[in-house]
Amino acid sequence: MISRVPDDLSPVFDALANDHRREIIRALALQPQSISQLASLRGMSLPAIHKHVRVLENAAMVRRRKIGRTNFLALERAPLRRLTRWVEQFHPWWGIEAESLETYAAYLSKEPEMTQESS
Repeated sequence: MISRVPDDLSPVFDALANDHRREIIRALALQPQSISQLASLRGMSLPAIHKHVRVLENAAMVRRRKIGRTNFLALERAPLRRLTRWVEQFHPWWGIEAESLETYAAYLSKEPEMTQESS
């Protein structure tokens, strides 16, 4: 049976729907970084990067720690693990590339074979 998207994954999908946030996640997967480093990496202003960081924090995908006057972010892996488990449930039904909507439509449009009746 296919599961619905758990409620706690909706913010993760929302967060990953933006390419800037996906790039932030990619960068944080390598190592923690300061918010100003992330802004520089993406060529964004600090107010703009803070908006993206808030979305990621609301999805529990990043953790913030202030050291001195600098805010550092680290990746929280648990939401990505939940997302991976949810996607993996579909793996048994993915099939092969030859199994497509076109091949299924061709299968449905085939005329049923006539059986020969004995006389």
